[in-house]
Amino acid sequence: MDRPTLIRKKSQHDVKGEFYRCDYLCDTLSVVVIGASGDLAKKKTYPSLFALFRSSYLPEHVQIVGYARSQKTDKDFRATLRDYLAAKCDDDEVIDAFLKKCFYRSGGYDDETAIEKVAMEMAGMEQVSGHEVANRLFYFAIPPSLFTKVAGALKAAATNHNGWSRFIVEKPFGSDLESFETLHESLSDMLEEKETYRIDHYIGKEAVQNLLVMRFANSIFEPLWNRNHIASVVISFKEDFGTKGRGGYFDKSGIIRDVMQNHLMQVLTMFAMEAPARQSGDYIRNEKVKVLQAIPPIRIEDCITGQYISDDEGIEQAYIDDDGVPDDSKTPTFAALVMYINNPRWDGVPFIMRAGKALNERKSEVRIQFKRAPGSSLLFPDTGNGSTLSRNELVMRLQPNEAVYMKMNIKSPGLAGDPVMSELDLSYKTRFPDKFSDLPDAYTRLMLQVLRGDSSAFVRDDELREAWKIFTPLLHAIDDGKIEPIKYKAFSRGPAEFDEMAERHGYVYSGEAYDWNGTA
Repeated sequence: MDRPTLIRKKSQHDVKGEFYRCDYLCDTLSVVVIGASGDLAKKKTYPSLFALFRSSYLPEHVQIVGYARSQKTDKDFRATLRDYLAAKCDDDEVIDAFLKKCFYRSGGYDDETAIEKVAMEMAGMEQVSGHEVANRLFYFAIPPSLFTKVAGALKAAATNHNGWSRFIVEKPFGSDLESFETLHESLSDMLEEKETYRIDHYIGKEAVQNLLVMRFANSIFEPLWNRNHIASVVISFKEDFGTKGRGGYFDKSGIIRDVMQNHLMQVLTMFAMEAPARQSGDYIRNEKVKVLQAIPPIRIEDCITGQYISDDEGIEQAYIDDDGVPDDSKTPTFAALVMYINNPRWDGVPFIMRAGKALNERKSEVRIQFKRAPGSSLLFPDTGNGSTLSRNELVMRLQPNEAVYMKMNIKSPGLAGDPVMSELDLSYKTRFPDKFSDLPDAYTRLMLQVLRGDSSAFVRDDELREAWKIFTPLLHAIDDGKIEPIKYKAFSRGPAEFDEMAERHGYVYSGEAYDWNGTA
């Protein structure tokens, strides 16, 4: 991660400063991790803070206070963290330096007295630095059911100080429109929108962040980025494993709530939005909301769901055989749906979204299929030897092996000269070998943006509201048993009905005619 070369206060006329400012480095910082003893904190929150510490993105005077209900000493807690940090760094001296800044305190999540005691202790540490300003970042690594209790206790006891307070909260942000509104109403009584950072780690992925730069920093794309040239857009999320003993937890959400309504919709809005006036804050989020407002609720007939059964070899057990899953569960482990954006740019272009577990491969990508070149079928007819003219596709591989490549038709080498599909290929690992080996984790990138005060990669309340409006009628239909999941074998491509639906909406699958890096 590149260190900023300039530390300065943001001036009134400093446009870039809104995103790149790092004035917080001149102040004291206290980070409070609520739920510090849980898996999320140990596997993501603390390693991300450690990555920022290693790269000098945390102030010299920083203290990180973990807070949870379980009883631990500072020594015991630091020993618990060490293994997770050692997986990221083999320098014991750096790890020790970071752990010295980590403390642990226990108490109830709604215990104002215990939280006030922690706040008084933090204030004492902050005074030692001698800095006039002390900023505080609160990370909620806890279930949403505890958000309101914790926020109320923190507001009452830990935010009366000279500096900013910012709160990172984790998804899920409700399970439908009604539950979101209930959660939002209770939380907004405690926290202001400008200090609330709803984190969706998918937005922090390298390739997702690259969507903005690729779209708006290259003049070759804007003339093509519309209904006149694009035939369809397919956004895919595929995992090659099942629920792995977490079926009881997964059964409460399903693949649509778990992946599509949040992660994949973030990708869709960043792909489809108009150019923001600036690359920061509400400029970006305003454009994303406009996209969501133009999408009508998903119809039942534009969706198929699936549920995996065991593969022929019995390597992966059926979903309903996982622990905690009812025998009659209708929860989808696969879903595919079609959305349309009713605005001048995208009118009539199908956005096909699919996500599934226990499929034939692990990948996430955006696949843009362009319309056929006018007259191309006349110039290059089928030769009768199986060679057909394929459509151009621009593919953005989000994970794994991040890449961007363009599928295009070229002359086949040799005497015949039939058109064949090849690609213009940017593989991150090949093009940027030094940086690719040390790409920052999505949580690390997003936490840095919180410290900078840049909210562009975080989910605003109206954005969530519009997304839930799109999905809630469909989710209620699934919950009411109106859509029967189609059984598909583990490690397959999923239900064959997906290909039929995609083709019906204009997407042409190239099948085995083309292979990129071993995947069709």
